[in-house]
Amino acid sequence: MDCQEEVVILERRLSPLGGIEAVSADLMGQRLHVKYDAARLTVAAIVDAVGQTGMRMWLEHDEPAAAGAGTEWRWRLMVGSAVGIGLGLALTGLGNTSGAAVAFTIAAVVGGVYPARRAVTAVRSGALDINTLMVVAVAGALLLGQWFEAASVVFLFAVAQWLEVRTLERARQAIRALVDLAPREAVVRRAGVEHRIPVEQVHVGDEVLIKPGEKLPLDGVVVAGHSEVNEAPLTGESVPVDRSQGDEVFAGTINGHGALDVRVTRLVRDTRVARILHLVEAAQATRAPVQSFVDRFARIYTPAVLVLALAVGAIPPLVADADPAVWVYRALVLLVIACPCALVISTPVSIVSALSAAARNGVLVKGGAHLERLAAVRVVAFDKTGTLTTGAFRVASVQPVPNVAPEQLLAYAAAVESRAEHPVAAAVTAHARTAQIAIPTVTGFVSLPGLGGEGEVAGAHVLVGNLRLMNERAIPVPPEPGVASPVDAGKALTVFVAVDGVCQGAILLEDRLRSNASEAIGLLREHGVRRVAMLTGDHVGTAARVATELGLDEHHAQLLPEEKHALIGALRSRYGPVLMVGDGINDAPALAAADVGIAMGAAASDAALETADVALMSNELLRLPYAIRLAQATLRNVRMNVAISLALKSAFLVMAVAGMATLWMAVLADTGASVIVVGNALRLLRTR
Repeated sequence: MDCQEEVVILERRLSPLGGIEAVSADLMGQRLHVKYDAARLTVAAIVDAVGQTGMRMWLEHDEPAAAGAGTEWRWRLMVGSAVGIGLGLALTGLGNTSGAAVAFTIAAVVGGVYPARRAVTAVRSGALDINTLMVVAVAGALLLGQWFEAASVVFLFAVAQWLEVRTLERARQAIRALVDLAPREAVVRRAGVEHRIPVEQVHVGDEVLIKPGEKLPLDGVVVAGHSEVNEAPLTGESVPVDRSQGDEVFAGTINGHGALDVRVTRLVRDTRVARILHLVEAAQATRAPVQSFVDRFARIYTPAVLVLALAVGAIPPLVADADPAVWVYRALVLLVIACPCALVISTPVSIVSALSAAARNGVLVKGGAHLERLAAVRVVAFDKTGTLTTGAFRVASVQPVPNVAPEQLLAYAAAVESRAEHPVAAAVTAHARTAQIAIPTVTGFVSLPGLGGEGEVAGAHVLVGNLRLMNERAIPVPPEPGVASPVDAGKALTVFVAVDGVCQGAILLEDRLRSNASEAIGLLREHGVRRVAMLTGDHVGTAARVATELGLDEHHAQLLPEEKHALIGALRSRYGPVLMVGDGINDAPALAAADVGIAMGAAASDAALETADVALMSNELLRLPYAIRLAQATLRNVRMNVAISLALKSAFLVMAVAGMATLWMAVLADTGASVIVVGNALRLLRTR
């Protein structure tokens, strides 16, 4: 499929088949999604029906259907047409006008075989595509004695379509390049013997051997070896990361100088890169609002121009006694201009190019609609922990109340936190293990989002969380030095530990700002963001320190997830479209409430890939201004493409009515415009 008219033909041909329930086409992805009743219809019948339209179809996971003789003969006919035109020009130069007319007629007929076949299919389907309009125009030119005009139009049409297909293929190839990120074979060790097998035959739990410099074929966990791994193909991060025993690695990333033994954790169809590819392909098929507008306009444009062509061909000869041949010729020119291919394709090719560029740079955008909204963002709201800060907490101090040993306080806290997944919990648990403190077993663990967690430890009820949790449970915090001290709270995160309703002390943790957080916020302001806010569940003092260091416009602290959700609405009502940036789980309500939700570090978070509108595959904050810059560039590109298409069409409509345009000029205006807008859209692939 290369034009919206072909989509219409496919839908009209398949819809009457018994058993068809739904048909939807993805023009840029060249995919047809068919929902059907397998008891009434077979795949072979669907393929045959599509074949009757002049197109070929095969199941997505099968080998592509061979091009066959049809495509080869199409280009042979184009060459034959060119030879006929050359012969006709030679005969004209020799003064043999009748022989030249025959040569030009043969050239027009030979070159018009393929468009004529497609035109017949379109007419049977009740559609008027560019092939139909072209055949009518060429036939009319021959009847009017415009032999050279008819032949040159057919040849130029074939050349322009070839150029259009080639440029469209470049845009599509940008997405297909993602498929080649991961190798197709893997070296697997089974029963002590190494085998090189296709990745489809590798099972979860198999041990895969990765030599230095090789790409990883599947997702897994390192069980032996140490190396630096270049994750740029997946995350866009240019600096390799160290990976050793216990670390997770992903398909498509590139091993460094060390050898790795990796235990496979996901099958080939479930790898991170496979899921990214699937999401990008799904994003291709979604329509941005501007694309829907263009499609609606195109449905009005074609019938309107056809009516104008009929009026131009019939009214002047009937009313003003004008030369019928002159006005019929002008009507034929209008017919060629009536096809809105360039206009219809101007938007999706820009969106696909942008989605491809974003995916290659570690930004996964889930559709053109999100790109369009991203370009309009005026407020950015950040979570703090793991977003503006590294989220890599470390315990600064353990501060028990009198008569409680620090080791005992830490053991209680680590028991509860060992079941939680927040970065604070991981830091407390890691500190206890480093201090070689035995971590008791916890039962009845309950996570309290935005507050902490609780559970039963050695027969006692243990509550671990922030000051707000203590206040909600009416647990007084002792005024001992260091415990809940406002000074310390401004520098670090304070976690309180209560046992059987009595506060036993506090654990202070430190977090660091991301090195490029200030630069990213500065770039956001340059790209039109008017206000930057921070929404965090942390202590007021901690939030104030971070906001001051980064120069944020406002900050809100000690927030629960539902309170973040409410604040997103308040920010939107005051300042305009809101972008929320978080780490994907605790921030899910706010991400959903925002006009655009962006999850960071999606390479390590399944939840982020599924819930956010946009996912940054790494923790690189500079990807955020890049995403906004790309979205704004895409919207400009779309508007430029639409303007180019409409300007060319409008100019040639006026020229055609005024008798200043010829048929070959109309061909250039139609298919040439398609080549121009596709080429313009491809510039987005270079956006950095």
